[in-house]
Amino acid sequence: MVDLRPAPFPVLVTRMFRELEERDSIFDLPRARWWTGADGLDLSVPFHDRRASTPFGPAAGPQSQLAQNLVLSWLGGARILELKTVQVDDALTIPRPCIDMQTVGYNVEWSQELKVDESLEEYVKGSMLIELLRASGAVPVADDDARTVFDMSVGYDLAGIRGEKVQRFVEGMKDASAVVDRLRREIPAPWAALRDVEFTTRLSETLTLSTFHGCPPHEIEAIIRFLYERNGLHCIVKFNPTLLGRDAVRRLVHTTLGHDEIEIPDDAFEKDTTWPQAVEICERLGARADELGLGFGAKFSNTLLVRNHRDFFPSTEEAMYLSGPPLHVLALQLVARFREAFGDRWPISFAAGVDRRNLPDAVALGLRPVTVCSDLLKPGGYARASGYLDELASRMRAVGATTIDGFVRRAFADDPDAADGRPLDRARLENTADLVPRATADPRYARAATAKPPRKIGSQLELFDCITCDKCVPVCPNDANFTFVVPPFEAPVVLVRRDGAGLVARIAGTLAVEKKHQIGNFADFCNECGNCDVFCPEDGGP
Repeated sequence: MVDLRPAPFPVLVTRMFRELEERDSIFDLPRARWWTGADGLDLSVPFHDRRASTPFGPAAGPQSQLAQNLVLSWLGGARILELKTVQVDDALTIPRPCIDMQTVGYNVEWSQELKVDESLEEYVKGSMLIELLRASGAVPVADDDARTVFDMSVGYDLAGIRGEKVQRFVEGMKDASAVVDRLRREIPAPWAALRDVEFTTRLSETLTLSTFHGCPPHEIEAIIRFLYERNGLHCIVKFNPTLLGRDAVRRLVHTTLGHDEIEIPDDAFEKDTTWPQAVEICERLGARADELGLGFGAKFSNTLLVRNHRDFFPSTEEAMYLSGPPLHVLALQLVARFREAFGDRWPISFAAGVDRRNLPDAVALGLRPVTVCSDLLKPGGYARASGYLDELASRMRAVGATTIDGFVRRAFADDPDAADGRPLDRARLENTADLVPRATADPRYARAATAKPPRKIGSQLELFDCITCDKCVPVCPNDANFTFVVPPFEAPVVLVRRDGAGLVARIAGTLAVEKKHQIGNFADFCNECGNCDVFCPEDGGP
């Protein structure tokens, strides 16, 4: 088992500012790929009782676990950061590898890999690093474009959530004063003037509940009621795609999309919440939220449990979790069904196969936030993020919209100017009815468009002798891989063996390093997820 070891706060501060000065990048993301606003446009959206500068953010997952992950997401324009799910069992053994993005996207990792207290500290560090970048003037973002919300995610049962460990985390996110004060003093001397920054100490008062697969409906309701009444949090429930029912899910995945290689076992449905149960849960929880003056919403969707039919993950793993393009269609179907049942009564958060091309469509449905995971694990990594907002801005300008509400009204209208008078709730419902059938029939989500794996060139990876395409650097969600320059050299290869009580060494050839450009790895940040192996053009993997 590989253990993640977060970098100390002073190390992150030093690297961040030195890299900016020496390479004009931050955590390997070049300035050209930062999002610093869209001229003349207001991309902000409400999120419970707060307002965020964009509707975009990372889903709770690999891009929101370590402090540098949060900074990279923020630099790419994410303003609603859904933090990786925290649960009471913080000594998990995660299979390795655990992320397979060769085609549609699968994973076998589903919770934080840090101790609960470490997760709290990472989220505080991430918030403080972002605020240091703003206070220093290093990232030129106007106040209106910098409004950021941290959204907690916890799981997976009431006993764990109400326990002392998770409660300490939740309350620590609501008041992080002690951690902030300690880390403030650790800001290195060259940036001592920044120790007086008024850092945010109330990091979060919102939470998205990760119900995982098979969580009983009564447990979901009990958890949210507890979080309302004990912690006073605005809450969103993340539902599973199995809500559509066994027949509908299989018809969409196998027949409509052509993914007949994906086996969806019966037990994926047997313990999960059904649609009628979900409707009843939402009615009761929505009413309770109103009584308490708190927010309620739904998120579509969690991943889909499927049979492990590939040879990437360990054979001991019978199940894996589907993400990417097919999930996009399932989640949109759930959005449509939810709005048929409730209209525009509650906000909907969205995560499923989101990419640059379809993020504007999701925003046009009034979904917020629209969160991304799988697409940010592809070549380019976090550098892909700003492109989502560039595409959104382009689509807004094309229909003459200057705000997100204006875009919702105009996005799919035959006559955008005449659409300005449409009530916003009606526009969201009509847009949903327009988009969902089109997206379901779109061939880009079908098997033919997603079956081609990353290209291999037929050579075997050698130590210090890869082709240095650098693809492994941005696809690492933790920024564990990096490039460096070393003069060419030769060195003897020394083999050592035990001989009695001592050791015997012998020369066994020579190692020749011929290329200046090399790739290294921060072992402390690497959790051996396997994503760099997937996209390495050579066989063997980094």
